[in-house]
Amino acid sequence: MAFEGWPAEALEFYEGLAADNSKSYWLAHKDVYETCVLAPMHELVAELESAHGESKIFRPYRDVRFSKDKSPYKTEIAAVIGDSYVRLSADGLGAGRGMHEMAPDQLDRYRSAIAADVTGAALAEIVAVLRDRDIRAQGHAALKRVPRGYPADHPRADLLRQKGLYAWQDWPVEPWLGTPAARTELVSFLTAVQPLSDWLARHVGPSVLPAR
Repeated sequence: MAFEGWPAEALEFYEGLAADNSKSYWLAHKDVYETCVLAPMHELVAELESAHGESKIFRPYRDVRFSKDKSPYKTEIAAVIGDSYVRLSADGLGAGRGMHEMAPDQLDRYRSAIAADVTGAALAEIVAVLRDRDIRAQGHAALKRVPRGYPADHPRADLLRQKGLYAWQDWPVEPWLGTPAARTELVSFLTAVQPLSDWLARHVGPSVLPAR
C-alpha cells in the first residue's frame, strides 16, 4: 500500500501511552499501534529506501536495564533510512540526517577537513544555508574549547568543537501529517540536507576502527 500519512489515532495512541505507560494500556491498544502507527511507517520507509538507503524500524520497547525510568514502552516510533532518522510522537514529526556521533578516527578526518581552507569553507557554507532555512545543524555533543592542535580563534571554531554533525528539523502536529504530504515534507528535508550528507561521506566516511 502507498503511504497516506499517520491518522489522528496514531497521535492519540501516543498521548495515551504517555499518560499510562503500562502493559495493560499497550495490550488494549496494540491493534491501534500496528495499524495506525507501525503500518504507515513501514509504507513510508519502503517508499524512501530506493533513493535513501536501507531502513530499520526500531522496536517499541525500552531497554530499562540501566535506567531509573522503568516505563516499558517508547512514546515515539522511529526509523533509520540510510544516514537519515525519522520519528513520530504525540508532539509531531522529526527528522535528522548526518553523523550523530563520530568515532575517534572519524573525528580526526572531520577536524582536518574543517581546518583545511577549501573543505572547511564549503562545510561552513552548507551549514549557513541550512540555518537560513531554519534547519538546525548541530552535533551530539560539543567540546567547551577548540580541540588541541587548533587555534582557539579559528574561524570555524564552532564546527571544530562538535563531536558529530547532523541536520535536524521538527514539524508540530498539523492536519497534513495524516496525508501523503508528510512524505513530501520529509523528502524536501532530505533533499535540502543532501549537501551535508555528501560532505560527510566524502571527507569523513565510515569508521575503520575494529568493533569492540
